[in-house]
Amino acid sequence: MAFTGKYELESQENYEEFLEAIGLLNAKTDHKVVTEVVQDGKKFTWTQTIPNWTWSNTFTVDQECELTTMMGSKFKAPVTMEGGKISVQFPQYQFTAEIIDDKLVMNCTTTGEKGVTFKRVSKRV
Repeated sequence: MAFTGKYELESQENYEEFLEAIGLLNAKTDHKVVTEVVQDGKKFTWTQTIPNWTWSNTFTVDQECELTTMMGSKFKAPVTMEGGKISVQFPQYQFTAEIIDDKLVMNCTTTGEKGVTFKRVSKRV
C-alpha cells in the first residue's frame, strides 16, 4: 500500500524508555506528532512536525542515502523495503515503517544492550 498521506499520532509505546536509551529524554514532548509522507515510486520525503520543530528526510528505496537524525546529525545508510515495510539503520536504532489497516506503524529498536522498542501508531487524517 502507498505511504503517501498525512498521519496524526494515535498511540505510542515505550516512548520515554526509548528516548532515555538513546540519550534524548530531555527531548520528550507531549505534542501530537504529525507525520507527512510523499511517495513517488521508490522516492520518499518523510517529514515529522510538532510545534516549533520539523524533521525531514528524502530518500530512495534500494539506495544508500544521506539522512538526518532527530538532533540534526547527518549519516549515510541504505534504505530497504521488503513486504511493504521500509527499513533504515539509524546510528542508535533500527527504524521500520509500514501501513497496517490504513495506519502508519513505526518501530524504532535501539541497538544497545537494552534493545528498547518504541512503537508509534498514527492514523491517516
